[in-house]
Amino acid sequence: QLQFTESGGGLVQPGGSLRLSCASSGFALHYYSIAWFRQVPGKEREGVSFCASDGSIKYAESVQGRFTISRDNAKNMMYLQMNSLKPDDTAVYSCAAAWSGTGSSWIPISTSDFKSWGQGIQVTVSS
Repeated sequence: QLQFTESGGGLVQPGGSLRLSCASSGFALHYYSIAWFRQVPGKEREGVSFCASDGSIKYAESVQGRFTISRDNAKNMMYLQMNSLKPDDTAVYSCAAAWSGTGSSWIPISTSDFKSWGQGIQVTVSS
């Protein structure tokens, strides 16, 4: 089973940028569809960016045009570049993976599809 280590979170002013990184170990990342989720206390976990193992990508409407998900299968890394950040983006962000087989266009978007999760990292957007 995959294990993850996230980094890159922190405090940023509105309009600023952050890049989250997620290092995976335990299995080759190219067999997995990957995603970034976020959660605010008292609310359900929200999927924000998704990438199938064939590279197909989907974004939540709330982050479309501002966030970019990417992956480096050779390094078993995934990333989330976040630009034009807003206070509403404040949350704990987690990377996740769902087994799909290599070269699959399947983009799972439900939390129940993902069996491997990072521990979460805080992103705070505030002046």
